[in-house]
Amino acid sequence: MITLTDNAQTAVRTLSQDPETPENAGLRITPGNEGLQLTLVAEPVPGDALINHGGARVFVEPQTAKLLDEATLDAQVEDGAVNFFLASPDTEPLPE
Repeated sequence: MITLTDNAQTAVRTLSQDPETPENAGLRITPGNEGLQLTLVAEPVPGDALINHGGARVFVEPQTAKLLDEATLDAQVEDGAVNFFLASPDTEPLPE
């Protein structure tokens, strides 16, 4: 199952804790045109894998969950924008 770094957990919690965002909101990972697509959604789609690390909710489309079995989701904030990326098990984590 995909894991989340501390940076990714913080980013997902920040995005999903907006007062106007539904309580069960989370980041959903699905296949996209050029790789993976990450979207903030109100709730998971039936069949999605649910990852809940430190209160950060991530929903992964079933086929994508198989591809990301050993992956780690990381995040970096630049100029107020959050950039998510996948790190392989041998990738060094970003410095805090």
